Amino acid sequence: MKVPAWWHVRILIADDDIGLATALAALVKTCGHEVVDVVYSGLAAIKSYQRNPPEVVLMDYNMARLNGLTASRNILSSDPAGKIVFLSGGDYAEDLAPAFPDAVAFLQKPLKIEDLERALAKLSKSQQGEKAPVSTLPLTDEK
Repeated sequence: MKVPAWWHVRILIADDDIGLATALAALVKTCGHEVVDVVYSGLAAIKSYQRNPPEVVLMDYNMARLNGLTASRNILSSDPAGKIVFLSGGDYAEDLAPAFPDAVAFLQKPLKIEDLERALAKLSKSQQGEKAPVSTLPLTDEK
């Protein structure tokens, strides 16, 4: 899928499941976005972010050793404007919203390409001057 230039997003992927991280990178590229790095731990996510800051981080919430929440807090402490999208097979969305009201979105695993595209489009539009903080952007259609 070819996306408009304003919609192109530079993305860091952090997930301790190597197969899932690789598949997610392919999915992101299919959506027309750039994968700046794929890492497999929270610590590696912090280091990668510091070396080459992306526009968005797709971060597994529940990684071994240094989990996604702790890594995100570290990233956002040095870059409060950072955009972290948590990924998880668990239901942590309610726990995350109060922690990072202006910087966090949440996607359930297994990811659907439509949900990923919608989230990235809304994040990209928010970077283009729309005022809504990421946490208030609905990532799925409400029925």
